Amino acid sequence: MTTFGTAEAAPGEVDTGRLEVGETRDGSPFGLPVAVIEGAETGKTLYLQAASDGDELNGVGVLRRVIPQLDPADISGTILAVGIVNYHAFQVAEHRNPIDDRKMNRTYPGDSDGSSSERIAAATFEAATNADLILDLHQGSTSRMIDEVRVRCGKRHRLHDACLELARVFGAGYILDQKGPEGQLARAAPDEGVPTVDPELGGCVGWDETSIQVGVEGVFNVLRHYGFLEGSAIAADQTRASDFEQYKSPAGGLVDLACDLGDEIEPGQVLFEVTTPFGEPKATVRAETEGILWRTRRLPQVASGEYVCSVGTEVDAV
Repeated sequence: MTTFGTAEAAPGEVDTGRLEVGETRDGSPFGLPVAVIEGAETGKTLYLQAASDGDELNGVGVLRRVIPQLDPADISGTILAVGIVNYHAFQVAEHRNPIDDRKMNRTYPGDSDGSSSERIAAATFEAATNADLILDLHQGSTSRMIDEVRVRCGKRHRLHDACLELARVFGAGYILDQKGPEGQLARAAPDEGVPTVDPELGGCVGWDETSIQVGVEGVFNVLRHYGFLEGSAIAADQTRASDFEQYKSPAGGLVDLACDLGDEIEPGQVLFEVTTPFGEPKATVRAETEGILWRTRRLPQVASGEYVCSVGTEVDAV
């Protein structure tokens, strides 16, 4: 019998419930939606979570498709899932937890006696680090971004190769292999011995069906590769970037991007132009290094010094 919050599942069973982590401002208890899929056969444990940032919904879209497709009779091992991590931010469609103004994915491993975000992080971290593998499903917030998987432990970490393999198997097409900020689950959990990656499934307002499908296929790749399900992962070589060059606008106005997400970029290539509302040219920005157009702002209007796009650099295949 595996218990996760109020969800309990014996071998061959599925159950859903709530992981209680605190109280709201009126004193009512609140809990995160959780699921347990206990395979008919023994095996490893996979932990999945979504909506660590409250406006990143593609991961929720992945779980609502994946979980109903999992027949515990066909599974070896255990799958634990948290459908919505950042409970308070999700309710108001914001990125950060409005109770303590914290970004959840800068809060791990958390503190069971701390602020709202720290308590949620502590509860989910305890469950996650009892697993053998972790997928922390994200997206590039509401900007535009390619589908990619982030390895955040750093290339000198003892679990780097295991994390990179997990990212490669997920098979989103692109990997960012760069040490992440402190407090990220994908950086903190490898310190506890659990290979962890952070799939960033595009970027949109609401959710995007194409990126959700990439996530669904990625989860099933992981389930097959690591023996939860029979079969083989379907993943080609991945394109890896190890750094970013970020480009800001030198002038205020309206942006015209000169290339598309995923395009290969050469030094000197025009990335974007800025004009007045009447189309009068104000600035042209060119790439300083070669790489791949990784991310762009969604809205065309910019102030001087405002972010416009990122180019992934130090690119190779893995």
